[in-house]
Amino acid sequence: MIEWLMTFFGAQTTGELIWIALGFGGQLLFTGRFLVQWVASERAGRSTIPVAFWWLSISGGLVLLSYAIYRGDPVFILGQSMGVFIYSRNLWLINRERRELG
Repeated sequence: MIEWLMTFFGAQTTGELIWIALGFGGQLLFTGRFLVQWVASERAGRSTIPVAFWWLSISGGLVLLSYAIYRGDPVFILGQSMGVFIYSRNLWLINRERRELG
């Protein structure tokens, strides 16, 4: 099975196959944020962005950034770096607002 996966994904080593799996995992986390946002909006009856959206964003972004660094792709690295900064800032702002209200 491992050999078939390595051939299918063009991986030269098991380590490279693991990195590909991590990249897919990061992409799944990142995609999951849209499902979370959609369900939250449907429940609220209006467009809303739950905190879980930002946690999935930063988690997926960090995994994808790691993958991009491994691949050495400067475009992908820059894109994910900016996203991780923005997601972190949003979580910081949410935390600050909660402290002020509570």
